[in-house]
Amino acid sequence: MAGRLEVITGCMFSGKSEELIRRIDRANIAGQDTIILKPHFDDRYSKDAVVTHYGRKFQANLLEVNREGISTLQEIVGQGVLERSDLVAFDEGNFFSEKLIGLVRGLIHEDKRVIVAGLDLTFAGEPFHPMPELMARADRLDKLHAVCTKCGKEATRTQRLIDGKPAPADDDVIRVGGLGDYEARCRECWEMG
Repeated sequence: MAGRLEVITGCMFSGKSEELIRRIDRANIAGQDTIILKPHFDDRYSKDAVVTHYGRKFQANLLEVNREGISTLQEIVGQGVLERSDLVAFDEGNFFSEKLIGLVRGLIHEDKRVIVAGLDLTFAGEPFHPMPELMARADRLDKLHAVCTKCGKEATRTQRLIDGKPAPADDDVIRVGGLGDYEARCRECWEMG
């Protein structure tokens, strides 16, 4: 099997983790060995699982941000497991450092199917790195949409809320949260804080 990169992106509540889990599920049904990774600090719903906002979950390994590398993966899952794996999946790719790009390229070079799911834009409407670089290198790119919580149209933006109001644009880019902290919004309803 030749290595390839699939990227699943979009705003919050668009079903990125659901789609990631669906693809992992299909690979497991096909008898493929899979490894699932998520950022070490993402503990919204579970410390050791990828969990959708609607409660579906899949066991995952924690990968420390800024330590994204083949040797780190070997430490986490074991060299034999990594060698046997057909699919390596990353949830919340936007939370990882730029080192994820090199790791993904290395895995593809080792003929792995790699899937990265993550936000394409920050809450301030800026590209959420390293996702744009991964999107540009993808063999398959799927941009998912949510439903705008304000008007019901197709949502492409993530609105961060603080006390019910849009967060200021200079707020920290990375802040783990879910329902109540963020809303999906269309371009017209999204507000710069």
